[in-house]
Amino acid sequence: MHSLPNTIQARIQQALRSTLVERLTTPHGIDRYLEAFNPSWSVFETRARVTAVRRQTEDTVTLSLQPNAQWQGFRAGQYVRLTARIDGKRYTRCFSPANSVHAADGRIELTAKINPDGVLTRHLRDHAAPGMVVTLSEADGSFALPEQRPERVLLISGGSGITPVMSMLRTLCDEGYAGRITFLHYANSASAQLYADELGAIAERHANVELLRAYADGEGGELSGLFSQQQLAEAVPDYAAAETFLCGPPGLMDRVEAAWKSDGIADRLHMERFTAAPIVLPEGEDAEGEVRFLKSERLAPNDGDTLLNQAEAAGLRPDSGCRMGICHACTCTKTAGRVRDLRNGAISDAGEEEIQLCVSVPVGTVALDL
Repeated sequence: MHSLPNTIQARIQQALRSTLVERLTTPHGIDRYLEAFNPSWSVFETRARVTAVRRQTEDTVTLSLQPNAQWQGFRAGQYVRLTARIDGKRYTRCFSPANSVHAADGRIELTAKINPDGVLTRHLRDHAAPGMVVTLSEADGSFALPEQRPERVLLISGGSGITPVMSMLRTLCDEGYAGRITFLHYANSASAQLYADELGAIAERHANVELLRAYADGEGGELSGLFSQQQLAEAVPDYAAAETFLCGPPGLMDRVEAAWKSDGIADRLHMERFTAAPIVLPEGEDAEGEVRFLKSERLAPNDGDTLLNQAEAAGLRPDSGCRMGICHACTCTKTAGRVRDLRNGAISDAGEEEIQLCVSVPVGTVALDL
């Protein structure tokens, strides 16, 4: 459908969303029939076809994706949830597009760091190839360039956290942004640096872009070692005047956040975190009640584990992704009962509400629309 004129695409989409088509394709839905002709075709889902794969470093994979007509675009810095079906089960993770929002070809570029224990990232490393089709969520997140561009921009990233700020840099350069930009990136070594060649080329082409790279091994780069407030003051003396956008590993983010707070400029620091504290089950509590899975008509005694683990132990296969409360892939409706959120210890009301299975533990009997 991508090759058809926009007006014809719109008419086809409208027809396929009609009540008549819905009734004719029940219970599977029109998307299940469309994908038999082309896996990327969909009326209701954003799907994307892999058009290119490259490996910038040993532990990453970069995908170029062509989304279908459902894609609504994104703001530089936002993230999407990518879902792939692996051995019959859907796996989801969050990734930030690294491309400019003004990319002329409409494609999305995602770079994933390989988690040795992660099913999805290992699958992408081993099996991603042109023609593979994945599902995308709409873009989400408040970490994004503001519509009114700041006069001074400082971008700080570490490791694979470079992707959202790379999108910001590419976007600003495509717009002919005239303000000063400092791009400060931390990596273990020069060989582990993502987008190394392109960053160098951007700094050469744009006089208003200053590139500062700091490598933990001390070899190469304009700086060396880990972030410190003294290093920052020497390298970027006017940092307090900039709107700063930060994404990276927890250690780097904690140190930067502490520096901005100590200077009283925390309101000028914008952050994106893709890691969470480890999920720890409460100790010294006896699990009571049962977990009722309404749709599947199953019942299991509450064993005190997360609802995601209890659902899987009961033979169900709910969608899941990060398993730490970030990606929201395992969001489910709780119809009755109370649950404890393992991230903050808060106990929910007993009524119906949306919960995340991976970070929720039942407090007594709970019923799920699962």
